Amino acid sequence: MIAINNLTFEIGARALYDEANWHIKPGEKIGLIGANGTGKTTLLKIIVGDYSPTSGTISMAKDIAIGYLNQDLLSYSSDKNILHVAMEAFERQNQLHDEIENLLQKLETDYTEDLLHKLSDKQHEFEVLDGYNIEYKAHEILAGLGFTEADTHRKLSEFSGGWRMRVMLAKILLQAPDILLLDEPTNHLDLPSIQWLEDYLKAFDGAVVIVSHDRWFLDKVINRTVESRKGKLTVYAGNYSFYLEEKAQREEIQKGEFKNQQSKIKQEERLIERFRAKASKAKMAQSRIKALDKLERVDDVDDDNPSVNFSFRFSKQSGRHVVTLENITKKYPAIDILDHTEAIIEKGDKIALIGANGKGKSTLLRIIAGADTDYTGKAETGHNVTQTFFAQHQLEALHLEHTALQELQSFAPKHTETELRTILGSFLFTGDDVFKKIKVLSGGEKSRVALAKALTADANFLVLDEPTNHLDIQSVNILVQALQQFEGTLIVVSHDRYFLDNVANKIWFIENQKIKQYPGTYREFDEWYAKRKIEPKVAAAPAPSPKKEEKKEAAPAKQQHSENKFQQLKKLNQDLGKMEEQIAELEKTIKQLEAQLADEKLYNDAAKMKQVNSSYELKKMDLGHLQLKWEALAEQIMELEA
Repeated sequence: MIAINNLTFEIGARALYDEANWHIKPGEKIGLIGANGTGKTTLLKIIVGDYSPTSGTISMAKDIAIGYLNQDLLSYSSDKNILHVAMEAFERQNQLHDEIENLLQKLETDYTEDLLHKLSDKQHEFEVLDGYNIEYKAHEILAGLGFTEADTHRKLSEFSGGWRMRVMLAKILLQAPDILLLDEPTNHLDLPSIQWLEDYLKAFDGAVVIVSHDRWFLDKVINRTVESRKGKLTVYAGNYSFYLEEKAQREEIQKGEFKNQQSKIKQEERLIERFRAKASKAKMAQSRIKALDKLERVDDVDDDNPSVNFSFRFSKQSGRHVVTLENITKKYPAIDILDHTEAIIEKGDKIALIGANGKGKSTLLRIIAGADTDYTGKAETGHNVTQTFFAQHQLEALHLEHTALQELQSFAPKHTETELRTILGSFLFTGDDVFKKIKVLSGGEKSRVALAKALTADANFLVLDEPTNHLDIQSVNILVQALQQFEGTLIVVSHDRYFLDNVANKIWFIENQKIKQYPGTYREFDEWYAKRKIEPKVAAAPAPSPKKEEKKEAAPAKQQHSENKFQQLKKLNQDLGKMEEQIAELEKTIKQLEAQLADEKLYNDAAKMKQVNSSYELKKMDLGHLQLKWEALAEQIMELEA
């Protein structure tokens, strides 16, 4: 489909890519990963022709259609409504629509056979191109990305950059290209929209290349991972989790090879040193020196996963109740956010506040942080609570002329320079990087400095609004480690589900203007919420009161009830056993399909690959549904046994 051969791309004296190779095959769902600065976005721009390679070739079919979502589209604006902008994707259909309208107008005054034939031809082509359904398709995709029916009639220029980016994504998806190149597509989406996009991309027939820091999203969508590292592109035949396991295995082998080679080199060097001075052995020594010089060296494994090695300090412990919300009501002119709701944040809580955009997550966070006081009710901070509030606007509050180190020193004067440099090192500022001025840092680097500041505060309560924005996977991992070590209390808003699953021990969500709580991890909440949506709510019918004359039969009835309960439990346990066998069989089938998908030979046969991939997705769905049924049945058994 697209072949990249011996690609070299240089920026000044630095080679971003050095004779890199990569073949994109039809139907592949690929995650392009790598640390910031390794050239992922640059590679996408090279593929679409925005940049020219220094050397090497990129070949593709002449008629291939590419849909490219990039962050530059944030600045695009228009006074047309968003439905019109999205429907610009249907260039030929729109052209035919205008031509048909013109012909119909002409026929009102000039009814000729020639015009009738032209109209018939245009209408036939319009129908073949599914022109009568394009508006429905546009509405469907815009709705999936979070737009209401009323929104579709608003001008694009009325929306913020993030919402305009959603419209651009809708337009690209409606074009149905042969290959989608998506650069951080989840950056401006809320959780429901991300989940919708996952389902859309899994069902998409064409190839997809995704640059994303969202590990959960990658795991759900991709079946190939390509790592951009040290100027090369390395392919892994699976999703992101597969990549991590496979890379660990490859690095273990590489470590062994490096260790063995180093041992042999030292042995050779000892022999050379021993025989070099002897005239009779000098020739042999020289021969060994030449062989050693020609030896292809195995590199040692670089540690790409730095760990956080600083501890949080706060001078006092908070009381049991960190924040108490009583009877909180918050309204905007066009929308009710919270209505007489209550909640308590207790010491040690690590809360993920989740939900769709517009439900009031950031508003609630500001109320908790004391940054919003325009509400009714009571928000009370507990005894000895010291708080730090991190939000994206705080990036603008950084002092541009400060270095990264000076910024932390001015904020946390009690810390030593060594401690602050250690903290910055944990956030990937190593060596002289700590002396870079804030004004020259990228958005991601500024975000890391602001986060480092927040985590050096003498605070036992952290309030974090979208802390993972602008962070790459490596930086998100660092933040996860840092917050796992934090012994205080925190509440965080984020759409990064991997981050939430590894940080939170409670989930808050806003439903019907009330704060609802789930006591568990994000993964547990996700399974519970999915089950909650698909299970019908059946109200138990109240048992009829026994009549007086039935009292004599109470004891036998009780005995009969006990026997019925025993029979019911027996049957349910049998059903559970059968279901466990089905689950085991499905898991076995899925492993076999995963083995097929990991085989490079499969990708030479597009039809076979599509069939196997389709079977894999269906079996995964079947397994998910069966596991939900198993959980419901297990709960029913536990209730009867109680």
